[in-house]
Parts: sequence; structure tokens; C-alpha cells
Amino acid sequence: MTEPAPIRGLWCATLTPLGRDGDVDHARLASHVRLLLAKGVDGVVPFGTTGEGPSFSVAERCEALDALLAANVGPDRLLAATGAAAFTDTLALTRHALESGCPRCLILPPFFWKPLTDEALFRYYASLIDAVGDLRLRVYLYHIPQLSGVPIRPETVARLSTAYPGIIAGVKDSGGDFEHTAELLRRAPQLSILVGHEPHLARLMRAGGAGTICGIANLLPELIAALFEPDATADDETRVRTFLDFVLRYPFVPAFKAIRAAQTGDSAWLAPRPPLSPLTEGERAALLAALRSAGFGIAPETDGL
Repeated sequence: MTEPAPIRGLWCATLTPLGRDGDVDHARLASHVRLLLAKGVDGVVPFGTTGEGPSFSVAERCEALDALLAANVGPDRLLAATGAAAFTDTLALTRHALESGCPRCLILPPFFWKPLTDEALFRYYASLIDAVGDLRLRVYLYHIPQLSGVPIRPETVARLSTAYPGIIAGVKDSGGDFEHTAELLRRAPQLSILVGHEPHLARLMRAGGAGTICGIANLLPELIAALFEPDATADDETRVRTFLDFVLRYPFVPAFKAIRAAQTGDSAWLAPRPPLSPLTEGERAALLAALRSAGFGIAPETDGL
């Protein structure tokens, strides 16, 4: 296993397609990932929030990572999301990723017991790293308090980075609070600081950040790529905000899947894993009409299947 490069650039938190039986459709997922990479996405994160990660078992997530690798998606293009509610599940997923040649892992905090003190959170990640016991591991902490209910504060990130230099490699900050992101940059400038909230990307890059791991890249990677350009304008950011304004009128994962189904002409993309439900036919029609009227190209494309 070669030394993994720090994650930078445009990474996609991939949607998870399901088959008729409700299981992960490995072939469709691999095809989707290959298409994203061909469009200029730097890498992908299976089973993050957009990929409904907490809704899938350890076995399903391991099998899907194996299937992506078998489909010639290189480990250098993968960041394995290995966080789970149970410590032993997180440990199993993280060990499997390492054994599979994917040392970079995006790890949620434990998200059931609340409130957690900063000390408890530090001990959790420290115990996990010690249990893995492999210096090849590269941990990307996942801050998404609006869903996890467990914030990872900048001082905890800095403390973990000092205790485990090199192993703590970065943070995905999906909190949507740029002051938090800026504090991460100040306290841990040696880490790859990435945003999940796409409208903050251009600001992050100007401040010296590393890039984004985002959901919009599943659908319109060029919309996000524009924010990396030196001549990115406020209009480019406004375009991203406009897209989100339409999508976030609905539960965002079913909405993203509805858009992907429209792009591919493949209704199999519509299904999320319970407890999420697909958009109704009326909701899908309203969403797509709004996006098209705003000039977003939601037209059928070749999906490579």
C-alpha cells in the first residue's frame, strides 16, 4: 500500500443505487462512479450521508467497497465512510477498508448517546485508532451536527491531530457554519479541511482549504467544479445556492435520487433505503420543472449501463 495522498479537490459523496430486492446494486454503483471520474471528479465516498450510510449493514458496506475495487475503481479514488453507531461496527468497517487497500476513512462520531463531552469524543476516536493499530490509517473526521447531533469542535480536532499526527488527516465540515470551518483552518492548518456545504467552497479555497466532499457532484459536477476556478464569481456561488434552494424543499436524498433517475431515464434510481421514502410523482414533477425552468440541465444522458 502506497502512502495515501491528502484528499484535495472535488470529491463526490455518492448516491447508493438499489436493486428491485432493495439491496445495493453493485453494477449500477460502479457505473455511476466510473462516470463521475470520467467527468473530472477526483474521488468518491461511498456510504456517507448522501449514500445513506447508516441505513446499511457492515456486511453490505464491505461488499460494496469490494465490488467497487473489483470494478477497477482504484483505492486512491476512494474514501471509505466507516462510521457507525456501534464502536465495534466502526472498527470492523475501518479494518476492512485498510485490509482492502483503502487507508483513508471518513468517520462519523458515535451518534446515539447525547450529549457527549469533548473528552468522551476524544477518547472514542483515540480508542478506535489504538484498536486499529495500523500507522497506515488516515482518519477524516466527519462533522455534521445537524444530523449526528454530535459536534466535533475545532479544539477536539486539534487535540486529536497532536495525539495522532499523520493518522488524523482531515475534516469534512458539513455543518454549514463557515466560522467553524475557519476555526478548523486556524487550529489545524496541517489537515485537509473540506466542506460538505457547497456554497462555502470558493470561500474555503481562498482561505487555504483543500476542497469539498459533496452530494451535488452526483448530478452536476460541473456546477461545483466552477467554484474551483480562479475566476469564480458570486454568480457561480449563487447558482449553487439556487440549485439547493429548489432541492431542499424536499428530503434531499430522495430528491437527489429523483434527479438522477431523470438524468439517466432509469427509474431504479428512485428508491432510497427505508426509513426514507421516494418522492411522490407530483413532487418529482414539481422539482424537475423548477430546476429546468431555472436553466439546470436535467436531461437524459448515457449512464454507461
